[in-house]
Amino acid sequence: MNASLESVYSACSMQSETVPLLQNGQHTRSQPPSGIRSLQPQVSPRQKVQRSQPVHILAVRRLQEEDQQLRTSSLPAIPNPFPELCGPGSPPVLTPGSLPPSQATVKQDVKVFSEDGTSKVVEILADMTARDLCQLLVYRSHCVDDNSWTLVEHHPHLGLERCLEDHELVVRVESTMASESKFLFRKNYAKYEFFKNPVNFFPEQMVTWCQQSNGGQTQLLQEPRHLQLLADLEDSSVFSLIAGKKQYSAPTDYGFCIKPNRVRNEAKGLRLLCAEEEQSRTCWMTAFRLLKYGMLLYQNYRIPQQRKALLSPFSTPVRSVSENSLVAMDFSGQTGRVIENPAEAQSAALEEGHAWRKRSTRMNILGSQSPLHPSTLSTVIHRTQHWFHGRISREESHRIIKQQGLVDGLFLLRDSQSNPKAFVLTLCHHQKIKNFQILPCEDDGQMFFSLDDGNTKFSDLIQLVDFYQLNKGVLPCKLKHHCIRVAL
Repeated sequence: MNASLESVYSACSMQSETVPLLQNGQHTRSQPPSGIRSLQPQVSPRQKVQRSQPVHILAVRRLQEEDQQLRTSSLPAIPNPFPELCGPGSPPVLTPGSLPPSQATVKQDVKVFSEDGTSKVVEILADMTARDLCQLLVYRSHCVDDNSWTLVEHHPHLGLERCLEDHELVVRVESTMASESKFLFRKNYAKYEFFKNPVNFFPEQMVTWCQQSNGGQTQLLQEPRHLQLLADLEDSSVFSLIAGKKQYSAPTDYGFCIKPNRVRNEAKGLRLLCAEEEQSRTCWMTAFRLLKYGMLLYQNYRIPQQRKALLSPFSTPVRSVSENSLVAMDFSGQTGRVIENPAEAQSAALEEGHAWRKRSTRMNILGSQSPLHPSTLSTVIHRTQHWFHGRISREESHRIIKQQGLVDGLFLLRDSQSNPKAFVLTLCHHQKIKNFQILPCEDDGQMFFSLDDGNTKFSDLIQLVDFYQLNKGVLPCKLKHHCIRVAL
């Protein structure tokens, strides 16, 4: 097995020469390598923030009651990936303790920041979970609630951040944070990705297949069980390193940290580790979450799906976006009919294409006569879309993709830095970030956009995005999730 974390194996008296453990910014090999200095994190001076007036939002008690009912409902049995760590009398799941009734009714102000620096002060009850607070912010910000919003615990002075679990109490987490720390409201599409695609999520060297008594197989994680030797799981959390190379002299950019709750301002007491790649880091951090919470994570993952199933009979059906469900229609008569003859369907498609091109030409003529000239509507309308992030750098686009989860189909569009007339599609596939340049092209005096050298042309970027959400085309996968930033 190709080791990912030297620290884990050194803690288990195993030999590895791949990735060093960082302890308070220092390498902990048997003999520290020469030329490596110990860098202490630079604590930024405390900034004075003017506190805005609190926004009074009533707690959603009904959602909490639904969550409790769904947690106690029947769930499919999942094998315990770490059976030897749990004795006969100890459960494999560490559940958070409930607050006494006297403390649950206490209200407290919590300040939450968005990615653009705006903030909102929310008055919450002491027993409000991270899921409840995210749903309140979604409602107040008029966002689409797709269960991918999350609350991020951000420590800028330590260079650490993590996504809170849905069941965690916000007030309890805030009590372990320093004055420089803050909560961020952010998308995280990869929060439960390991439940959706476990085979693709975990690399082969971290997985073994065991034969069950009924003849089936179960997938078990191996090396992550050694994480228990590094820290007290009940009193610690796992964080990502924001700038590990700069702040802690980390050997790679894929560092993570096991932080005890008692550590607030100083780096002393942190367990810093590095992986060789992004996938390995994500897997080790996920293993820590599974080891600490177990079945509770699966319950958090299932609750939104079960609630959606309960509400589905009363909700408006969503339009299917599957290309297999699209059929050719003829609306020339009084009623529409399905065109079953393939030749007739192709002829209708060509006729519709000619009509669409004529309509586009008329729109361009009207646009050239409008006050928007010479910047016609087709060249600026994309700026109203959430997936367009304007003039940001390549590095910034990659950072946003990583923050919101390395899942297949996560994308954004931005202005090209090398060509002022072009755009760039930044897309994630197999936990790798790829960039595709969108170039303008002219045909019969009309301007189009294309990312496959003019083979497929679109009148504007909105049409381009709509097409690749339904068709993969030259891309490695369809566009599925778009990166979004909201102002609180």
